[in-house]
Amino acid sequence: MGALGGWEIILIFIGVLLIFGPKKLPEMGSAIGKAIREFKNAGKEIQQDITQAVETVENTESETTTKTSS
Repeated sequence: MGALGGWEIILIFIGVLLIFGPKKLPEMGSAIGKAIREFKNAGKEIQQDITQAVETVENTESETTTKTSS
């Protein structure tokens, strides 16, 4: 199972064109673009939250280590 080739993509595009018609394609493209953008933004937010949580834990551990070693 590999990636889609050129012919497969063309056949899928023709099928979508036949099912939805040429008038709906710009609307669908716009909706798909917005959805992809929102998924990317959500992924970035999750990554930032995880990074921030790790930094908080590391800072807490270093403060605890500094206090116990004094």
